[in-house]
Amino acid sequence: MSQVVGFVGAGQMGEPMVVRLVRAGFRTVVYARKEPVRERLRAAGAVVVDSAAQAAAAGDVVIACLFSDQQLLEVLDGPEGVLATARPDAVVVSHTTGVVSTVQDLAAAHPNGPILLDGPVSGSAEDIAAGELTVLLGGPAESVESVRPVLTSYADTIIATGALGSALGVKLVNNALFAANAQLVAVAAEVGRRLGIEDSQLLHALAAASGNSFAADAIRRSGGFATFEQYAAPFLRKDVAACIAATADLGVDLGQLATVIAEGPFDLT
Repeated sequence: MSQVVGFVGAGQMGEPMVVRLVRAGFRTVVYARKEPVRERLRAAGAVVVDSAAQAAAAGDVVIACLFSDQQLLEVLDGPEGVLATARPDAVVVSHTTGVVSTVQDLAAAHPNGPILLDGPVSGSAEDIAAGELTVLLGGPAESVESVRPVLTSYADTIIATGALGSALGVKLVNNALFAANAQLVAVAAEVGRRLGIEDSQLLHALAAASGNSFAADAIRRSGGFATFEQYAAPFLRKDVAACIAATADLGVDLGQLATVIAEGPFDLT
């Protein structure tokens, strides 16, 4: 029998996840607050319920795709939260990028289950729709393996990183590196302009040259530096803030990564 998936957080990233889960044949029980989203998910074949507790109670696997630690705590914690209402033998996957101690504290507060995995993602809504998302997973190995068939509905790369919280650690380092790379590309473009090179020419050339990077490709695909900053900066600011908070909580210095992120042309702090 196919696993039942409970889903909470059908926003920009979560909605296409639900669509992919339904298309993969999973009975997907989802809670979404906005009626237009609820209508779209019903039309896609999901079972739409009226609370996060209902979605959690229905699932063998429960997926929470929320924007921030605050939202994660509001939805997962408390007597009507996901961790209190999901079955003790369920596995809960959090796709939220936040502070490591948040998921560790949530798991410690519910020692009798369900199992909580931190599962931050790398990619966009378009990657989800194409089934090409990357998911990092931290937690017990058996639980990680048990959710792979579900997550492969929308992810083509699933990487086990170790204990609970380790996936967030990897994601936060990744995000800091991406933010620093984006700043360096922007600095390089400033140098290029002084040499009489237009941004579009530089980005096109970098795509085929040794100085290329994922950040340079992202800036080029978005349509240029202004568009990239408008679209990506709010998410990068959140991720950078989470990385700074997480590393400070652990007494870790970001070193030159922090310097590049703070002093580059993009406003990311």
